[in-house]
Amino acid sequence: MDTTHVDIIDKSIEKTNVWINELAEELGTDDRRYAYRVLRAFLQTLRDRLSVDEAAQLAAQLPQLIRGVYYEGWDPSKTPQTYRHPNEFLERVASEAALHGQTEASHAAAAAARVLYGHVSEGELSDVFQLLPHEIRVLLQ
Repeated sequence: MDTTHVDIIDKSIEKTNVWINELAEELGTDDRRYAYRVLRAFLQTLRDRLSVDEAAQLAAQLPQLIRGVYYEGWDPSKTPQTYRHPNEFLERVASEAALHGQTEASHAAAAAARVLYGHVSEGELSDVFQLLPHEIRVLLQ
């Protein structure tokens, strides 16, 4: 469906819709706004735990619209953040996505990670997850 009549933008909208629809399905909901909030919170929390170079390499594999969401509000001088425990990761996801605590955030983060696995190269994800503490990697894999 053309919405802008600019091919690259229309393709990005289409790809973004695919990601949001897949995440909504993973979350077991029809609420696309909820899925968007989860995707945004997950990607930004992940981004802030990565080095600047690795954050940029991951961003290069995201659809344009999602890449904009990923970079929104980013201050590279404050990264990588050093949280080591899954609770810190989940608290941030829960807060940013307006979720009801760590249990919901754990389910949401795992669902978002599964969508990421479906769209980002295995090599890039390996690089990304190697930078995370073991406990957070286990949560997301």
